[in-house]
Amino acid sequence: MKVISTSPSFAKYDATPIEDLKKNGFEYISFPADVSLDELKPHLQDTVAMIVAFTQVDEQLLKLAPNLKIVCKHGVGVDNIDLKATKERNIWAVNVPNANKHAVADFAFTLLLGIARQLPQAARKTAIGEWPRIFATDAYGKTLGILGLGNIGREVALRAKGFNMNVLAYDLYPNEDFAKEHNIQYVTLDELTQQSDFISIHMPLIESTNNLFDLERIRKMKKSAFLLNLSRGGIVNEIDLYTALSENIIAGAASDVFVQEPLTSHPLFSLDNFIGTAHIAGYTDGAVSAIGESCVKNIINTIIHGQKPINVVNDL
Repeated sequence: MKVISTSPSFAKYDATPIEDLKKNGFEYISFPADVSLDELKPHLQDTVAMIVAFTQVDEQLLKLAPNLKIVCKHGVGVDNIDLKATKERNIWAVNVPNANKHAVADFAFTLLLGIARQLPQAARKTAIGEWPRIFATDAYGKTLGILGLGNIGREVALRAKGFNMNVLAYDLYPNEDFAKEHNIQYVTLDELTQQSDFISIHMPLIESTNNLFDLERIRKMKKSAFLLNLSRGGIVNEIDLYTALSENIIAGAASDVFVQEPLTSHPLFSLDNFIGTAHIAGYTDGAVSAIGESCVKNIINTIIHGQKPINVVNDL
């Protein structure tokens, strides 16, 4: 029984998940994130479980894996997994929605403060001897708009309260109890766009959110506002964002996600009012270890004990 991992961070800080697989009779095989289907092909016939980061789990792969029982996303977003195809083949698809919520929420505020205070420019100019006097923007007491008040969005909201921020939220499935408890106001997408000093995106990439923030919507933001994307590339139109930042339509932006990943260059990287990072928001030792443990627990319980896995995203 083979278990294939294509996640570069699986068991990175702790080998316990791999040891648990082997104790339960599984053969563990690791591949890099950019592994090709041709490289996977010789192993798929005997594979019963996969742990994936960004590998495309589509019909082409699935037809080569007749014994596959479960696909575990080593993270939250499952846009790289064909949920319809897995369901049709009675293959469980699961994710880990809670394990990295604190790490991502912390990183959201890292980017928020970094872009507001122009931290990269300050560090870079100081390092070359300029000793700059950079006058930046306060975060304390400002209005934060959160798109997607789910597990991560709620954690971002809680951190915002420590900065005495007014929090607005837009979500198709509002959590009224949480909003009431923490004095968060649900508003329309247009209201959030127009009223927020900072906008932080934490919603999935689906048809209705693709290019949600194009130039037309970005123009509705305050000229002094900042846009943060910690969800998926594609929600913000990158060409339009470049135009908006280079023409000072908004004050700045930061993104941990891009349409094409990995990247070696991008026009946005040339701008002083943009911070780009390599999809690392969830990469902390605690978060990565917890995600790996959850994936392995689901594999063992499903295949060895015949139990239904937790956090199913394609309910069979």
